[in-house]
Amino acid sequence: MTTAPERTADLYPTRGTTEVATPRMDPVVWSEPGAPGPIEAAVLADYERDGFLSVDQLITPDEVDMYRQELNRLTTDADVRADERSIIEPKTDEIRTVFEVHKISELFADLVKDPRVVGRARQILGSDVYVHQSRINVKPGFGATGFYWHSDFETWHAEDGIPNMRTVSVSIALTRNYDTNGGLMIMPGSHNTFLGCAGETPKDNYKKSLQMQNAGTPSDESLTKFADAHGIKLFTGEPGSAVWFDCNCMHGSGDNITPYPRSNVFIVFNSVENEAVEPFAAPVRRPDFIGAREFTPVR
Repeated sequence: MTTAPERTADLYPTRGTTEVATPRMDPVVWSEPGAPGPIEAAVLADYERDGFLSVDQLITPDEVDMYRQELNRLTTDADVRADERSIIEPKTDEIRTVFEVHKISELFADLVKDPRVVGRARQILGSDVYVHQSRINVKPGFGATGFYWHSDFETWHAEDGIPNMRTVSVSIALTRNYDTNGGLMIMPGSHNTFLGCAGETPKDNYKKSLQMQNAGTPSDESLTKFADAHGIKLFTGEPGSAVWFDCNCMHGSGDNITPYPRSNVFIVFNSVENEAVEPFAAPVRRPDFIGAREFTPVR
């Protein structure tokens, strides 16, 4: 187990008395031009501009069935439900999220190490990577709540101590993403501005924020400016499709009031050259299963 070093200089202030917009001070794509990897140069350029890229079929239909069965096994397991790594949906009293699935499940551990997955992370971040966070998200039909607009980096910087924007997420669909069942929305280009949010971080904020976010939430005025400047992209796709997105993208998802569930596996890769330090705007670290303190590269 590796412990985090002390805090470094804070390039992205947040959780103060007022909102503060800071221009991005880090690259979006960290690898050298022409560096080998599974992402074509033109697609990588689009990622740099927009902050995201989508893949129509990252995993095969047979693999989707395998991972969906594993998701169902985990979310119906009484021991998993009782584990602190499971987050319960307030409205339905069902499991909403299970964290650290790459440590709970051998199947999801293998997915993290899959070259189709980790290869893209290495290419974007220009280094070896470790898993900062992994989880399965379950958004069943008829009332599952969404996730309000936010930048992941704002939370990971404030509460987990990630210093720089050298982190990328992938969301792999295990069910069909319709335009009506609470799909992922991103504001293209929003990753180039860091919005430091107003308000202090409560102690043990993660216990409430994982069900309903409060601290780290942008104001309506700022969100309107971001949406006017960047627009909103809604992602749809078949099971097995995937979306890669930069840690600072402004994104969110709506409630799912349709009969059609939306489930995905979500993996966050951080550069081994960007290890988490002490939190920049929180009294204590979040638990390791939410923000890793073990920085072993994925092999």
